Amino acid sequence: MKHFEFSSRLGIYIPRIEVEWEKLTKQEQESILMQWENIRGHIPDQIAAIETVINQKQAALDSEDDFTVSCRLNSEISEHASVINDLWLWFRQNQHVSERMHT
Repeated sequence: MKHFEFSSRLGIYIPRIEVEWEKLTKQEQESILMQWENIRGHIPDQIAAIETVINQKQAALDSEDDFTVSCRLNSEISEHASVINDLWLWFRQNQHVSERMHT
């Protein structure tokens, strides 16, 4: 995908435009916007999938007696929550990009 790179941490492609927006042709801009809108539309699904994992880890944590395992689960839950936060930031921060498609 030109102008996008896959973030293994977030599980989605994120924009990576190496030239000024205005220097892209109208056709390139429209293509990027359409691709982004498609990617952006999947972000809530990605968040829901991660929330499922968090819920599973929290359930495991509730019954875990081993301190080391509890610490590991807490750390994993924290990392997943951080990913969700970053995904919401991408979803909201780039909402103006999606709005350009409709103007």
